[in-house]
Amino acid sequence: MRVAWWKAGDKGTVLLFPGRTEPVEKYGLAAGDLVARGFSVITLDWRGQGLTDRPLPDPMTGHVGSFAEYQQDVDAMLAEALRARLPQPYFMVAHSMGGCIGLRSLMLGLPIRAAVFSAPMWGIAMATWLRPVASVVGAVARPLGYAHRYAPTTGPRAYLASQPFEGNVLTTDREMWDYMRRQVVEVPEFALGGPSIAWLRAALRECAALSALAAPRVPVICGLGTAEKVVDVPPIHRRMAGWSTGQLDLYPGAEHEIMMEVPAARTRFFHRAVALFEANR
Repeated sequence: MRVAWWKAGDKGTVLLFPGRTEPVEKYGLAAGDLVARGFSVITLDWRGQGLTDRPLPDPMTGHVGSFAEYQQDVDAMLAEALRARLPQPYFMVAHSMGGCIGLRSLMLGLPIRAAVFSAPMWGIAMATWLRPVASVVGAVARPLGYAHRYAPTTGPRAYLASQPFEGNVLTTDREMWDYMRRQVVEVPEFALGGPSIAWLRAALRECAALSALAAPRVPVICGLGTAEKVVDVPPIHRRMAGWSTGQLDLYPGAEHEIMMEVPAARTRFFHRAVALFEANR
């Protein structure tokens, strides 16, 4: 695995959980925002993406057999924070798939004082007709030997490298789109395509399992754009409606990448995150 950290200030350390496909480098700007406010930051390339080893012969396939594997990455990340003597207490910022992993980590007792989620993947967005297909395909793929193949409707092309800005589902900010796209174009090794059937099955199972569990008693803000199209939105509303120590923060017109959105949205996101962290030190 691959970990990066920025040691600064004494307010504590933010554990930054990226989304699917994302390399550490994407969060350089976000880390800079937090460091400027007196926090250290540690983040990582989840297994099978960024510059970590790719587990399959086709390196563009995003693959794990179980989401429990990602908790091993979290454990290694925490061990590195301790080894590097990054300042405590610990906080969390978790985006998309990282929000799914992060919620499980909180439920498992990760020592986090407060957390901020950005468009968390607490459900998989897909067409209604595709849901039963995905369930059936996921169930039979392993015994038939094709669990490593791309999930239905996906393939080897990286979204940022193959889509134009116009009509994209990530951000309404052209400058931030170019920033994200430039990384995967200039360093092709960063790029990742669609998930494997096994990954999709594991994600569906993890989201379903988490939805049946009570929210941890951790102060939380969940940022969500009103133009979200990547993750399933209703599970976010259901989860936050029942989270007694949580607040749902809606961003009008924002898409999936709130931390990569227009300046006003980015500023608001980090301002509210820092206020929550400082109130729970």
